Amino acid sequence: MNTQTAGDLLRHWRLERRLSQLELAGRSDTSARHLSFIETGRAKPSRAMLVHLSEHLEIPLRERNRLLLAAGYAPVYAEPALDAPAMDAVRSAMSQILTGHQPYPALAIDQSWTMIDANAGVTLLLDGIDPALLTPPINALRLSLHPDGMAGQIVNLAEWRGHLFARLTRQIEVTGSPELVELRDELRAYPGGEVDPALPDPDQSVVPLRLLRDGHELSFISITSVFGTPMNVTVAELAIESFFPADEDTMKRLTAQAS
Repeated sequence: MNTQTAGDLLRHWRLERRLSQLELAGRSDTSARHLSFIETGRAKPSRAMLVHLSEHLEIPLRERNRLLLAAGYAPVYAEPALDAPAMDAVRSAMSQILTGHQPYPALAIDQSWTMIDANAGVTLLLDGIDPALLTPPINALRLSLHPDGMAGQIVNLAEWRGHLFARLTRQIEVTGSPELVELRDELRAYPGGEVDPALPDPDQSVVPLRLLRDGHELSFISITSVFGTPMNVTVAELAIESFFPADEDTMKRLTAQAS
């Protein structure tokens, strides 16, 4: 995305959201004429107008800051370090979720899929992985799909890989992150490449992660949790991946292992 002006950036996100100027104007209670003037640089929008339009375009907070800077305004959304005092409540909430999910695996990741934190249950997923992949920063997608990572132990690798690629592609569409595009290109170069998600069976509700451990197959379903009211970039880009047993045998084995 090689755009420089606020108008260019605004047009980029409007087109990404597949909206005409008239449609965006209607949603944001402004005129298509005024919106056209902003995009072409004939009118200078106020900071409040840019924030207002960003909300209707669902622009990520990081990119809203970029839009404001391009228009000559200071960024609105802070990007504190995760260990900053202002993030104490967020870290505490994450810790409670991760700890409370044991003995089942759960990990916290940022927008780039870098592992921020994890509970003890995640060690089950990391068994047999090349130590080089566990050197920080640890990327969760790289761990899953790298041939020296979990890939060789995932029973339904093609299905799981297709699911992850579809999710990553959607994330790229939403965020416009060049870093995620580079990550997707790297993952595509792994053996097997990209595979379209298989059509579900009539009774299938989610794509499971089926993992082979000590001659036994463990099956998990995953749930992604995000903070509902993020007001800074750091919180907006955090997510928790929680894995639940998809069958009774997996639940019994994990419970027995923990005890």
